Amino acid sequence: MSTSAQLLKEQHLRVTAARVAALDLLKERNHLTAEDVAVGVRERIGSLSVQASYHLLDALVTAGLLRRVDIAGSAIRYERREDDHHHHLVCRSCGAVTNIACRAEGGPCVALGDRQGYEITEIEVTFWGICPQCRSSDTPLGHPPVATTKGSTS
Repeated sequence: MSTSAQLLKEQHLRVTAARVAALDLLKERNHLTAEDVAVGVRERIGSLSVQASYHLLDALVTAGLLRRVDIAGSAIRYERREDDHHHHLVCRSCGAVTNIACRAEGGPCVALGDRQGYEITEIEVTFWGICPQCRSSDTPLGHPPVATTKGSTS
């Protein structure tokens, strides 16, 4: 697997400490918000504003190195762009986001009917439920997700 610096070079992006730190952080922890990335990068290199993290993340998404995960009722999150095909599980109580593998290899999980002339390039599926931690706690169930990184995993 390529290092973060190699990935940046392959995409003809300038290799900066902030970009490398962000890619490394998102390899270790997934589904982070721009603010989470700013905090994590700051811990690694010393400084990065939230606004700078948005610019950095936009560049990495545009280059195809990160995927933007837009979950209703939650802040936009980011994950490393891997060649896997997965969907997301979201806890309705705490907002935790977890990956779930798609069983269909190389294609959509469901048969698509009339595509109206579209070439399908990406499919996003989000499953909603209550995570094991919330099911075993006194957390009120059934509330909309909150913007949090609790339980973010890959």
